Amino acid sequence: MEAIRLTVPNGDLKALIKELDAYLKVTDQDEHDYYNQYNTLDSIKHFVLVYEGTEAVACGAFRKYDASTVEVKRMYTKPNHRGIGYGIIALNKLEAWAAEEGATNVILETGKRQKEAILFYEKCGYHKIPKYDQYKEMENSVCFGKRLV
Repeated sequence: MEAIRLTVPNGDLKALIKELDAYLKVTDQDEHDYYNQYNTLDSIKHFVLVYEGTEAVACGAFRKYDASTVEVKRMYTKPNHRGIGYGIIALNKLEAWAAEEGATNVILETGKRQKEAILFYEKCGYHKIPKYDQYKEMENSVCFGKRLV
């Protein structure tokens, strides 16, 4: 297993994000286009990509939210590689990188329909926080936070 940092998406990352978007299009239903507008890769400069051998199996990203907070985005593990710990590896690498960049807090949004994501974040020490910004009025949104320091 190898986890690498990227500041520009490569082909493997783009392929995983394409899989993620296909999954979210089904689970988010008619809200997908609304959520998707906040997930463009061009606004993100911190990516982690996890490989098993030569196969990219998991990814994640973060972007600055404010001076002390980053927002985790684009977390995904291929279905046939879930439950092994690749997502935890990606998230831990993102958190370490965010701390190196001076962040003390992490926030994120996921959907109520993504029950496995909710369980994952809770397992990783995240707690529910009030909905923020564009998610405040979204019934399907659940927001989480974690203090890094």
